[in-house]
Amino acid sequence: MAYKNIDDLATREKTEIDADGGSFAIRGDICYCTPAGDFVTAKDGYAVSICGVSAGVFASLPEEYRDIPVEDYSGKLIIPGLVDLHIHAPQFAFRGTEMDLELMTWLEHKTFPEEARYSDLAYAERAYSVFAEAMRKGATTHALIFATKHKEATELLMRLMENTGLISYVGKVNMDREAPAALREESAERSAEDTALWIEAVLGKYKRTYPILTPRFIPCCTHELLEKLRELQERYGLPVQSHLSENQGEVDFVRMLCPESEFYGDAYDNYGLFGSDESAEHRVKTVMAHCVYSTEAEMQRIKENGVFVAHCPASNMNLSSGIAPIRKYLSMGLKMGLGSDVAGGHTDSMLRAVCDAVQVSKLYWRLIDGESKPLTFKEAFRLATLGGGEFFGKVGSLDPGYDFSAVVLDDSLLLYPEDAPIEKRLERSAYAALDSYGIKAKYINGRLTYSN
Repeated sequence: MAYKNIDDLATREKTEIDADGGSFAIRGDICYCTPAGDFVTAKDGYAVSICGVSAGVFASLPEEYRDIPVEDYSGKLIIPGLVDLHIHAPQFAFRGTEMDLELMTWLEHKTFPEEARYSDLAYAERAYSVFAEAMRKGATTHALIFATKHKEATELLMRLMENTGLISYVGKVNMDREAPAALREESAERSAEDTALWIEAVLGKYKRTYPILTPRFIPCCTHELLEKLRELQERYGLPVQSHLSENQGEVDFVRMLCPESEFYGDAYDNYGLFGSDESAEHRVKTVMAHCVYSTEAEMQRIKENGVFVAHCPASNMNLSSGIAPIRKYLSMGLKMGLGSDVAGGHTDSMLRAVCDAVQVSKLYWRLIDGESKPLTFKEAFRLATLGGGEFFGKVGSLDPGYDFSAVVLDDSLLLYPEDAPIEKRLERSAYAALDSYGIKAKYINGRLTYSN
């Protein structure tokens, strides 16, 4: 059967994964957020999966589920799978290095030379295999991933990601200006042609791995290319991911390149790549990473168009970009999740991203706006689960009807002289980045994808 747009894929995904997903329960110390805003904990509780969908969390196993298998993780933490809304697979190879550089210098001297290496499929397979294995063993269950401009290497990455069990969107990057010759596509037409060939090659091929349109950012994309990407988006109905208002120099550069645009995001919106308002017949699901320097008008357009903000706190610190006004975004009701942004961010640990989000919000409050209340741990945890999970549908909670994706953490590795409440154990586990070394098991769509 052929699938020609992302809505068809979503239907197929639900049908096939529901068939795959198991019916069972896992027992342990459960902690999750609900859509209503509650932060729920259950000591020795049972989280029930029925055909890969959560039936809820219970203090004791209900009679109707007495006959399903139970995996006992007593004494261990059980949380929803974590969602990474922004990560660069080809940058994983040099994560944690060159962290003393500013964004544009970092791109020129480190990132672009590394990404050029992915024209070599042998290197791409070595590097992407390392990335995929890290994703398989980590706490991330859903991710939006940048690849490079290279069609064959991007197809390879998608194959590897499919084998991890994660639900992911992977993007072949488009860039036809303001890039080194090795990465700059020869023309907008060639960029669009290669992208169309890639889409045709992978659309409908996998059960858990999907294509996403990926203009790198406005400085790297000519008006002609953006117009051609609009045509591809309309033809295939794909979602879009890119960068927005990350660095002050970048924002100024976009203003010079696109004087006709009201603000940075408007340059995407002029080509139908920036979400869509409620009245639009054609819907475009869009994620924009960073949004550190968004103007009031840009913030309002983000809200009106339903654009997701991928907040990447570690990257914004490491690359001297700034501090995004996350409290304001929450108060405005923007759709928002967290991104590790490897390798601007130095680790793929999404629990570390939760802590970073809290910490940078405190700096924003102390250094920029004393009226801006810092994030609580619970608010940041919600961003890493339900917040980003909304992009994928009913993802990021263990409430009934949600995708059954869960991570089991062995926090007995963190020695402590006395017992603590579940929520404090989770917070301590996050600050210790326990998802980097203390995962006992991971379930995605009701399937056990990793155990240790």
